[in-house]
Amino acid sequence: MNWSLRKVEQKLRLSRRIVTGLMAEGFVCPTRGPRNAFQFSFRDLVLLRTAHGLRSAQVPPRTILRALGKLRAELPSLLPLTGLRITADGRNVVVWDDQGPRDVVSDQLVLDFQLVPDEEDGLVVLETTVPRVQPVGMEGPSEAELAFRRGELLEDVDRAAAADAYRDALARDPTHTHAAINLGAMLCEEKNCEEARQVFEGAQRNGVQHPLLQFNFGVVLEDLDMPEQALRAYDEALRLDPVFADAHFNAGMLRRRLGDERGALRHLNAYRRLFREAENAPP
Repeated sequence: MNWSLRKVEQKLRLSRRIVTGLMAEGFVCPTRGPRNAFQFSFRDLVLLRTAHGLRSAQVPPRTILRALGKLRAELPSLLPLTGLRITADGRNVVVWDDQGPRDVVSDQLVLDFQLVPDEEDGLVVLETTVPRVQPVGMEGPSEAELAFRRGELLEDVDRAAAADAYRDALARDPTHTHAAINLGAMLCEEKNCEEARQVFEGAQRNGVQHPLLQFNFGVVLEDLDMPEQALRAYDEALRLDPVFADAHFNAGMLRRRLGDERGALRHLNAYRRLFREAENAPP
């Protein structure tokens, strides 16, 4: 069974921006289905939820990628009738089934959720509240990070309050990459493209370099009818991440619109190659 992007948002209670951000960071690579729409497998759902939980706990991206690689190898292709439980302590991600845990996890959990079968939609995600134990000698999350997390939690229930939380995060730390990405994308979705442009430009002035920020900046500039500047933003996204498939696609279509057919073909061929590689990647 596969799930659409909208169904994933509903099942995992994550906003579209969070899901696509995790995809852009390489934590999960869904396939494409009819009309080029994303299709998520059971494994993809588990990886997305795990990646979001670990990132929210400020686990370094490289550690997350290592943990997800091991988790991907241990996950069954379909949800067992007995369900699954996923726990993590920031370094180890453990799959529990009816046979018990498949590895050892420490007592300091930062992530704990269960997936159980459901006749209507295939599965239900059950969250477990995990007490956050701060390791000795380590500082807790900054005020900016707490404001950012508040924004993520508010996105699906009060978008205005979420935007204010992201603004608060950026006021406390102008280099908070994901606050800038989320706020700018929200403003763009609400057609406040000029304010979104200011958010992205402000982040760049403060030294933020991230492929997804540049990609979203390009989308905003296209909406503002600034194609040359948008193309530079897409090119910068690809400089930071040469295998960013959606940036290749947007750059290709924009170059075609600007009359650069050779450049358009180069980007679109790269997009098709990356798409085929994602489709043929082992589960």
